[in-house]
Amino acid sequence: MSARDEILARVRAATADVTTPVGARGATPVVEETSPGPGRTLDLFAENVADYRAEVLRVPADEVASVLASTLRGRGLGSVVVPSGLDEGWRAALAEVVTVVGEGDAGSAANLDRVDAVVTASAVGIASTGTIVLDHGPDQGRRELTLVPDTHVCVIRADQVVHDVPEAVNRLGGEPHRGRPLTWVSGPSATSDIELQRVEGVHGPRTLVVVLAE
Repeated sequence: MSARDEILARVRAATADVTTPVGARGATPVVEETSPGPGRTLDLFAENVADYRAEVLRVPADEVASVLASTLRGRGLGSVVVPSGLDEGWRAALAEVVTVVGEGDAGSAANLDRVDAVVTASAVGIASTGTIVLDHGPDQGRRELTLVPDTHVCVIRADQVVHDVPEAVNRLGGEPHRGRPLTWVSGPSATSDIELQRVEGVHGPRTLVVVLAE
């Protein structure tokens, strides 16, 4: 007996006492899940991002620049690489406390490995999974920038956070995201060996700081 025949035989045996004709019980009711309000969506996003061992900073939008500067200074970081399209106000605030390396000056992965951190914007945040999606636009830079430095500080606006994955995919399928490479980030890079010992920083940044601009 093949595996298929065995599975079908088990199904027939399990349903042998079912005598109700198919469809006689009526249609199965469909329960539509509704998205929570914007406030709850942001709360859920912050909770799930933090659950991945990332740090979440919720700040007013006009305080992002100062928070970025204080975050890098408070962690004792001396250099940061920034994408070419990063907000000029953020870049200026960073330049007051650390050495800023432009995307064009970063060069090879070996050069990036000598930089302490990277600061980027983002494309979409997903509340239900605590995931941040980068589409590597001008304010996020090429993928290499966000994989090599040990610390990634990522800014996401409140209006970029959606409730679930289908909403995110729908948004990413439109302009200006269409056709761009996507990186889905759920917490700092982490993996486990055969003995289930967690190791961080193997495939990307060991530290993730998410600045949620509300």
